[in-house]
Parts: sequence; C-alpha cells; structure tokens
Amino acid sequence: MAFMDFVKKQFIDIIQWTEDQDGMLAYRFPMQDFEIQYGASLTVRDTQMAVFVNEGNIADVFAPGRYKLTTQTLPVLTYLNHWDKLFESPFKSDVYFFTTRIQLDRKWGTPNPVTVRDKDFGMVSLRAFGIYSYRITDAKQFYKQVSGTRESYTTEELEGQLRNTIVTGISDIFGESGVPFIDMASNQEEMGRALTAKLEPVLQNLGLGLETLMVQNISLPEELQKMLDARIGVNMMGGMQGFTQYQVANAIPLAAKNEGGLAGLGAGVGVGFGVGQQMAQSMSQALAPQGAQAQSAPQPASPDEVVETLEKLHALVGKGILSQAEFEAKKAELLKKLT
Repeated sequence: MAFMDFVKKQFIDIIQWTEDQDGMLAYRFPMQDFEIQYGASLTVRDTQMAVFVNEGNIADVFAPGRYKLTTQTLPVLTYLNHWDKLFESPFKSDVYFFTTRIQLDRKWGTPNPVTVRDKDFGMVSLRAFGIYSYRITDAKQFYKQVSGTRESYTTEELEGQLRNTIVTGISDIFGESGVPFIDMASNQEEMGRALTAKLEPVLQNLGLGLETLMVQNISLPEELQKMLDARIGVNMMGGMQGFTQYQVANAIPLAAKNEGGLAGLGAGVGVGFGVGQQMAQSMSQALAPQGAQAQSAPQPASPDEVVETLEKLHALVGKGILSQAEFEAKKAELLKKLT
C-alpha cells in the first residue's frame, strides 16, 4: 500500500514564474499536495528572485539563473532537514517568486492641505503632488515584512501604504524646512531630493528601494492662490497708488457711456486716490533730505478735478469739437498729474 501511495504522488520537476499578470509583486508557486523532485529545474528570470520557505523558515534565496535542485544548491534547506548528501528523496517546500522590475509612474499627492508657518505670508496651507518609482531589492525582507504567506501580492495593495508614507514625509519637510512658499515652488528638485533622503530608510526596512521621486507641483488652495495673484498684480503696478490709477484709467471709458457715470466714478474713487496720495507724500517726505522737505513742492491735482475735466472733455468729443485721439492724449496728461 505504501508503494502504491508513492507511485500516485505527483512530483514537480520544473519551477518557474512567467509573470503573466500585470501589477504582481509576489507569487507563491502552486504546490498543493505536490512534492519537488530531487534534481528539478528552477528558473529565475533576470527581473526575479525566488525564496524557498520550509516550515515557516526562509531556507534559501535564489538570484536570477537556472538551477538544478540538489543538496548542493539547497544547502540551508538540506541543513534544516538533516539530509545526507546522498539522500535523493523528493522534498516539499513553499517557493515564492518576487519581481525586481522597477514599478514606474506611481502617483502621490496630499489629500488635504498641510498648514505650515510661512515667513512671507504667515500661516498658509500647502498642497503637493508628484510621481515616484520603486522596486523590490531584498526579497527576504519583503517576504517577512510585507507579503508573508499570501498566494500573491500586488502593487495596488502596497500603493496606499507607500503613498501615505510619502505624504507624511512631505508634511514633515514643509514644517521643518522654514523655507518660504515662494522658494519652495521654485526649488521643487531640491525638495524632491530632501524627501528621497527622508524616505529611503523607511522603504529599505520593507525590502524596497526608492528609485526616483519627483515633486511636480507645490501650490496653495484655490482661494489663497487668488489672493496671492492679486497681491502680485498690485506689486507689479507699483503698489496701491499705481493699482488705483490703473483701475480708474480702465473705468473712465465705461463710466463715460452712462449719464453721470464720470461724476459717480469721481466720488467712488476719490477716497482711494486720497489714501494713495497721503501714503506717497508721507514716504517722499521721510526719504527726502531735510533741506528739500522745507522747500514747497507743487501739489498734484485732486481726483475730483481730474474727473471733472475729463467729463467736460468727453462732452466735447460727443459734440465733435474734440477728436478721440486728442481726448486720449489729454486724459493721459491729466492722469500724470495725479502722481
């Protein structure tokens, strides 16, 4: 009866993995009740590693190559089973394959804004996103820490863990760097290198190697970005006074089309002009030499006077007495008097 049981047993003589499914990181060779034939062939492809596990213990790790499984090629497994070198019975062991191909174009991003203290803007909330790539560098460590005895382990199952690890790292860098947001946005390559250095030891503990990591964008939430854009626009126009002049110059042609439009415009912007003039005058007096401050300087025209004059000139254009070109030239001359 024992002899018939032995005959009915099925033996495995070729062990290999063709990686016929995308996204697979680890794969357990199907054993069921089979046993590995002594002298069987093991094929580990260039982008793979194979791990033999005997009774829960990692016995041997195979790099790419083709092997004939004997007591010479399985020294650790032989020692665990106390085999004599001449013992040629079939044996049973779990075989796990791991792909070492680079997993490209993996995406990461901050799901929620990260609030940090900024030198230029005070407390701000930042977002960031980018791409990274990784691969298994230590199959034994990956088996022990991540995949375990699972029949298979995929990139999707690992994705959430890696993405959250990266987001935690970028949050720490935002808080620890003390770099203003403007400088962060213009030095994304340096931020990527700092993040890589922070994450490499964490991934190494999982048996992984971080191949690349890029920060593609660092930004503010939409509402804060609009405020920053407005501030940049004001600075580009020479401050608040220049910004007010720009608004008035654009509004005059539209206001002139409506009866009483220019008069209403003058009343509406007069306060803004007055504030701008007071700020400009105060700064000029503070920066000018003491002797120069004593000298009287011609006072610029008031906004109401300019608007009133422009209204009269525009009426002349409507009557055909003044050309549009002459009106534009006079308008430019009057606006200069506001400075």
